Amino acid sequence: MYLSKYPICLFLISVLLVTPQWASAQKEPFKWPEGKKIALSLSFDDARASQATTGIPFLNQYDVKGTFYLVPSAAEKQLAGWKKAVASGQEIGNHSVNHPCSGNFAWARANALESYTLEKMRTELIDANKRIEQLLGVKPEVFAYPCGGTFVGRGVNTKSYIPVVAELFLTGRGWLDEGPNDPEFGDFAQLTGMEMDGKDFEQILPLIEQTRANGQWLVLAGHEMGESGGQTTRLSMLKKLIEYAKDPANGIWIAPVGTVAKYIKNNRKQP
Repeated sequence: MYLSKYPICLFLISVLLVTPQWASAQKEPFKWPEGKKIALSLSFDDARASQATTGIPFLNQYDVKGTFYLVPSAAEKQLAGWKKAVASGQEIGNHSVNHPCSGNFAWARANALESYTLEKMRTELIDANKRIEQLLGVKPEVFAYPCGGTFVGRGVNTKSYIPVVAELFLTGRGWLDEGPNDPEFGDFAQLTGMEMDGKDFEQILPLIEQTRANGQWLVLAGHEMGESGGQTTRLSMLKKLIEYAKDPANGIWIAPVGTVAKYIKNNRKQP
């Protein structure tokens, strides 16, 4: 009986000797700049008019830089405002030419992802980059998936276009995701984006606390910028959020998506 247990004892001793080193390596937090505890990015989709006329001037008052994913045809309607956005240091991203989403949305049927091919999507994303560069003089490095959809085709012919995004952009951000990004492990082509439209600061704060507890990166995503209406990020919420983020005691680094991604790329241990 004693002899049969001897190999088990050796195994347990070896586990005890190895485990503390492994556990400590796993728990070592990612080092954000200046001793910050989390990264926070504010991102907005579609080049909505309220962003150019109201939202960006609001962010500029607080010296906060966000990330704005543009559909070129929408940006053309507020071109002067978007040129001012570039001049003030706001990050400009790509949101495609035609905003393709699933054809389950009736309004998206003409540009249904189910009808796309990988080559068609690649061409559209390149065309959007070219058009944005022509309009604003900057070439987008970051992308947001329209409607959060990452596929083309249907049934057995369905394919992911995440590899296309990974090839063309530094990052690709999702929509309506369930948690923040792990800086050591997360895939830049599949960044999670958590909705901030229609929410009060008290609803956003638990997300910040969750992110801080794990030393992660929270990417918030919105659309219109104002105080009312559908798909609107409330300026009153942003005011409280920015004031909270700028308090050094809260340990928050607030920066555009591309800025944070480049920092992580240069400082994380995993490829």
